[in-house]
Amino acid sequence: MTKTRSAPRIQTLVDKLSRRDRLSDDEIVALKKALEPPRSVAVGADIVREHTRPSASTLLISGFSARYSSLEDGSRQITEINVSGDFIDLHSLLMKQMDHGVVTLTECVVADAPHTRLIDITERHPHLARLLWLDTIIDAAIHRQWLVAMGRRSGLGHLAHLVCELYLRLQAVGQTGGLGFELPLTQSVLGDALGLSTVHVSRLISELRAEGVVQWSGGRVEILDWRRLAEIAEFDPTYLRLQSEPV
Repeated sequence: MTKTRSAPRIQTLVDKLSRRDRLSDDEIVALKKALEPPRSVAVGADIVREHTRPSASTLLISGFSARYSSLEDGSRQITEINVSGDFIDLHSLLMKQMDHGVVTLTECVVADAPHTRLIDITERHPHLARLLWLDTIIDAAIHRQWLVAMGRRSGLGHLAHLVCELYLRLQAVGQTGGLGFELPLTQSVLGDALGLSTVHVSRLISELRAEGVVQWSGGRVEILDWRRLAEIAEFDPTYLRLQSEPV
Protein backbone atom coordinates (compact mmCIF):
# COMPACT_ATOMS: atom_id res chain seq x y z
CA MET A 1 0.00 0.00 0.00
CA THR A 2 1.39 3.42 -0.95
CA LYS A 3 0.20 6.88 -0.06
CA THR A 4 -0.51 9.42 -2.78
CA ARG A 5 0.33 13.10 -2.41
CA SER A 6 -3.04 14.56 -3.37
CA ALA A 7 -5.80 15.50 -0.93
CA PRO A 8 -8.70 13.07 -0.50
CA ARG A 9 -10.95 13.04 -3.56
CA ILE A 10 -14.49 12.71 -2.29
CA GLN A 11 -16.51 13.79 -5.32
CA THR A 12 -17.82 10.27 -5.96
CA LEU A 13 -19.08 10.08 -2.37
CA VAL A 14 -20.59 13.57 -2.62
CA ASP A 15 -22.28 12.65 -5.91
CA LYS A 16 -23.80 9.52 -4.39
CA LEU A 17 -25.04 11.18 -1.19
CA SER A 18 -26.36 14.16 -3.14
CA ARG A 19 -28.61 11.85 -5.17
CA ARG A 20 -30.50 11.22 -1.92
CA ASP A 21 -30.44 14.63 -0.24
CA ARG A 22 -28.62 17.94 -0.56
CA LEU A 23 -25.26 18.30 1.15
CA SER A 24 -24.29 21.69 2.57
CA ASP A 25 -20.86 23.21 2.02
CA ASP A 26 -20.09 22.67 5.72
CA GLU A 27 -20.97 18.98 5.41
CA ILE A 28 -18.68 18.55 2.40
CA VAL A 29 -15.87 20.22 4.33
CA ALA A 30 -16.55 17.91 7.28
CA LEU A 31 -16.24 14.86 5.00
CA LYS A 32 -12.92 16.13 3.64
CA LYS A 33 -11.57 16.74 7.15
CA ALA A 34 -12.61 13.25 8.25
CA LEU A 35 -10.37 11.56 5.69
CA GLU A 36 -6.67 10.79 5.76
CA PRO A 37 -4.57 11.26 2.58
CA PRO A 38 -5.47 8.68 -0.10
CA ARG A 39 -3.36 5.60 -0.68
CA SER A 40 -3.08 3.04 -3.44
CA VAL A 41 -3.79 -0.63 -2.79
CA ALA A 42 -2.65 -3.37 -5.17
CA VAL A 43 -5.10 -5.82 -6.70
CA GLY A 44 -5.82 -8.88 -4.56
CA ALA A 45 -4.90 -7.22 -1.24
CA ASP A 46 -7.08 -7.19 1.84
CA ILE A 47 -8.21 -3.69 2.77
CA VAL A 48 -9.97 -5.14 5.80
CA ARG A 49 -9.22 -8.58 7.23
CA GLU A 50 -11.78 -10.86 8.78
CA HIS A 51 -12.01 -10.73 12.60
CA THR A 52 -9.92 -7.57 12.93
CA ARG A 53 -11.03 -4.46 14.82
CA PRO A 54 -10.55 -1.47 12.49
CA SER A 55 -9.95 1.95 14.04
CA ALA A 56 -11.00 3.66 10.80
CA SER A 57 -13.54 3.17 8.03
CA THR A 58 -12.39 3.19 4.42
CA LEU A 59 -13.71 5.19 1.48
CA LEU A 60 -13.18 3.61 -1.94
CA ILE A 61 -12.14 6.49 -4.21
CA SER A 62 -11.49 4.45 -7.35
CA GLY A 63 -11.47 0.82 -8.41
CA PHE A 64 -13.52 -2.20 -7.38
CA SER A 65 -13.39 -4.13 -4.13
CA ALA A 66 -15.56 -6.81 -2.55
CA ARG A 67 -16.81 -7.94 0.82
CA TYR A 68 -16.26 -11.65 1.32
CA SER A 69 -16.45 -14.49 3.81
CA SER A 70 -14.01 -17.40 3.76
CA LEU A 71 -14.65 -21.10 4.27
CA GLU A 72 -12.26 -23.63 5.81
CA ASP A 73 -11.53 -25.19 2.41
CA GLY A 74 -10.12 -21.88 1.18
CA SER A 75 -13.10 -20.93 -0.96
CA ARG A 76 -14.87 -17.61 -0.51
CA GLN A 77 -18.28 -16.09 -1.09
CA ILE A 78 -18.41 -12.48 -2.24
CA THR A 79 -21.36 -10.76 -0.57
CA GLU A 80 -21.13 -7.32 -2.19
CA ILE A 81 -19.08 -5.61 -4.88
CA ASN A 82 -17.96 -2.10 -3.91
CA VAL A 83 -17.64 0.75 -6.41
CA SER A 84 -16.19 4.26 -6.27
CA GLY A 85 -17.83 6.38 -3.60
CA ASP A 86 -18.58 3.46 -1.27
CA PHE A 87 -17.58 3.51 2.39
CA ILE A 88 -16.63 -0.15 2.32
CA ASP A 89 -16.72 -0.69 6.09
CA LEU A 90 -18.58 2.26 7.57
CA HIS A 91 -20.42 -0.18 9.82
CA SER A 92 -17.15 -1.03 11.58
CA LEU A 93 -17.63 2.19 13.56
CA LEU A 94 -20.27 0.41 15.64
CA MET A 95 -19.68 -3.23 14.71
CA LYS A 96 -16.12 -3.19 16.18
CA GLN A 97 -14.93 -6.70 15.20
CA MET A 98 -15.39 -7.57 11.54
CA ASP A 99 -17.12 -10.81 10.60
CA HIS A 100 -15.98 -10.53 6.97
CA GLY A 101 -13.12 -9.13 4.91
CA VAL A 102 -12.78 -6.64 2.07
CA VAL A 103 -10.44 -7.40 -0.82
CA THR A 104 -9.43 -5.32 -3.84
CA LEU A 105 -10.63 -6.71 -7.18
CA THR A 106 -8.61 -4.14 -9.15
CA GLU A 107 -5.93 -1.68 -8.15
CA CYS A 108 -7.72 0.76 -5.85
CA VAL A 109 -7.29 4.18 -4.30
CA VAL A 110 -8.77 4.49 -0.81
CA ALA A 111 -8.82 6.97 2.06
CA ASP A 112 -9.30 6.15 5.74
CA ALA A 113 -11.68 7.99 8.04
CA PRO A 114 -10.62 7.45 11.67
CA HIS A 115 -13.55 6.46 13.83
CA THR A 116 -12.88 9.37 16.17
CA ARG A 117 -13.56 11.78 13.29
CA LEU A 118 -16.70 9.91 12.24
CA ILE A 119 -17.99 10.12 15.81
CA ASP A 120 -17.34 13.84 15.66
CA ILE A 121 -19.51 14.04 12.51
CA THR A 122 -22.37 12.30 14.33
CA GLU A 123 -22.16 14.93 17.07
CA ARG A 124 -21.60 18.07 14.99
CA HIS A 125 -23.39 17.25 11.73
CA PRO A 126 -26.50 15.16 12.46
CA HIS A 127 -27.93 15.50 8.94
CA LEU A 128 -24.71 14.21 7.39
CA ALA A 129 -24.66 11.42 9.98
CA ARG A 130 -28.17 10.40 8.89
CA LEU A 131 -27.06 10.30 5.25
CA LEU A 132 -24.13 8.05 6.15
CA TRP A 133 -26.46 5.90 8.23
CA LEU A 134 -28.71 5.59 5.17
CA ASP A 135 -25.67 4.37 3.26
CA THR A 136 -25.27 1.45 5.67
CA ILE A 137 -28.99 0.70 5.44
CA ILE A 138 -28.70 0.51 1.65
CA ASP A 139 -25.78 -1.90 2.09
CA ALA A 140 -28.16 -4.15 4.03
CA ALA A 141 -30.76 -3.81 1.26
CA ILE A 142 -28.16 -4.87 -1.32
CA HIS A 143 -27.34 -7.92 0.77
CA ARG A 144 -31.05 -8.85 0.93
CA GLN A 145 -31.34 -8.63 -2.85
CA TRP A 146 -28.22 -10.76 -3.29
CA LEU A 147 -29.73 -13.36 -0.92
CA VAL A 148 -32.95 -13.46 -2.96
CA ALA A 149 -30.95 -13.76 -6.18
CA MET A 150 -28.79 -16.55 -4.79
CA GLY A 151 -31.74 -18.54 -3.50
CA ARG A 152 -34.52 -17.96 -6.01
CA ARG A 153 -33.36 -16.45 -9.30
CA SER A 154 -32.03 -18.47 -12.19
CA GLY A 155 -28.34 -18.15 -12.94
CA LEU A 156 -29.17 -15.94 -15.91
CA GLY A 157 -31.51 -13.77 -13.82
CA HIS A 158 -28.89 -13.51 -11.09
CA LEU A 159 -26.20 -12.29 -13.49
CA ALA A 160 -28.61 -9.90 -15.20
CA HIS A 161 -29.58 -8.49 -11.79
CA LEU A 162 -25.93 -7.90 -10.91
CA VAL A 163 -25.35 -6.06 -14.20
CA CYS A 164 -28.41 -3.85 -13.63
CA GLU A 165 -27.34 -3.06 -10.07
CA LEU A 166 -23.73 -2.22 -10.91
CA TYR A 167 -24.78 -0.04 -13.83
CA LEU A 168 -27.08 2.11 -11.65
CA ARG A 169 -24.59 2.32 -8.79
CA LEU A 170 -21.81 3.39 -11.16
CA GLN A 171 -24.12 5.82 -12.94
CA ALA A 172 -24.84 7.50 -9.59
CA VAL A 173 -21.15 8.38 -9.24
CA GLY A 174 -20.50 9.37 -12.85
CA GLN A 175 -18.72 6.16 -13.84
CA THR A 176 -20.83 5.25 -16.89
CA GLY A 177 -21.03 6.43 -20.48
CA GLY A 178 -24.46 6.06 -22.01
CA LEU A 179 -25.47 2.50 -21.16
CA GLY A 180 -21.88 1.28 -20.91
CA PHE A 181 -19.44 0.85 -18.03
CA GLU A 182 -16.09 -0.69 -17.21
CA LEU A 183 -16.26 -4.00 -15.34
CA PRO A 184 -12.68 -5.33 -15.23
CA LEU A 185 -13.55 -8.41 -13.15
CA THR A 186 -12.52 -11.96 -13.94
CA GLN A 187 -15.05 -14.71 -14.43
CA SER A 188 -13.60 -16.31 -11.29
CA VAL A 189 -14.54 -13.20 -9.27
CA LEU A 190 -18.00 -13.16 -10.84
CA GLY A 191 -18.31 -16.83 -9.92
CA ASP A 192 -17.49 -16.05 -6.29
CA ALA A 193 -20.19 -13.35 -6.34
CA LEU A 194 -22.82 -15.54 -8.03
CA GLY A 195 -21.93 -18.82 -6.31
CA LEU A 196 -21.23 -20.44 -9.69
CA SER A 197 -18.29 -22.03 -11.49
CA THR A 198 -16.29 -20.00 -14.01
CA VAL A 199 -17.57 -22.32 -16.76
CA HIS A 200 -21.17 -21.57 -15.78
CA VAL A 201 -20.46 -17.82 -15.65
CA SER A 202 -18.95 -17.95 -19.13
CA ARG A 203 -22.06 -19.70 -20.45
CA LEU A 204 -24.35 -17.13 -18.84
CA ILE A 205 -22.43 -14.21 -20.34
CA SER A 206 -22.69 -15.89 -23.73
CA GLU A 207 -26.43 -16.35 -23.16
CA LEU A 208 -26.90 -12.65 -22.38
CA ARG A 209 -25.00 -11.81 -25.54
CA ALA A 210 -27.16 -14.23 -27.54
CA GLU A 211 -30.28 -12.59 -26.11
CA GLY A 212 -29.03 -9.33 -27.62
CA VAL A 213 -29.17 -7.46 -24.31
CA VAL A 214 -25.46 -6.84 -23.69
CA GLN A 215 -22.16 -6.54 -25.46
CA TRP A 216 -19.54 -7.78 -23.00
CA SER A 217 -15.90 -7.77 -24.07
CA GLY A 218 -12.51 -6.79 -22.70
CA GLY A 219 -13.79 -5.75 -19.29
CA ARG A 220 -16.46 -3.44 -20.68
CA VAL A 221 -20.22 -3.97 -20.63
CA GLU A 222 -22.56 -2.19 -23.04
CA ILE A 223 -26.25 -2.65 -22.30
CA LEU A 224 -28.06 -2.92 -25.61
CA ASP A 225 -31.60 -3.47 -24.30
CA TRP A 226 -32.19 -2.19 -20.75
CA ARG A 227 -35.87 -3.13 -20.71
CA ARG A 228 -35.18 -6.76 -21.63
CA LEU A 229 -32.20 -7.01 -19.26
CA ALA A 230 -34.32 -5.70 -16.36
CA GLU A 231 -37.07 -8.13 -17.36
CA ILE A 232 -34.69 -11.11 -17.23
CA ALA A 233 -33.42 -9.89 -13.86
CA GLU A 234 -36.86 -9.00 -12.45
CA PHE A 235 -35.02 -5.85 -11.44
CA ASP A 236 -36.65 -3.29 -9.15
CA PRO A 237 -34.20 -0.46 -8.26
CA THR A 238 -36.17 0.64 -5.17
CA TYR A 239 -33.60 -0.90 -2.82
CA LEU A 240 -30.82 1.37 -4.13
CA ARG A 241 -32.68 4.53 -2.96
CA LEU A 242 -31.39 6.71 -5.78
CA GLN A 243 -34.21 9.23 -5.56
CA SER A 244 -33.90 12.51 -3.65
CA GLU A 245 -35.76 12.39 -0.34
CA PRO A 246 -34.93 14.52 2.72
CA VAL A 247 -33.37 12.65 5.61
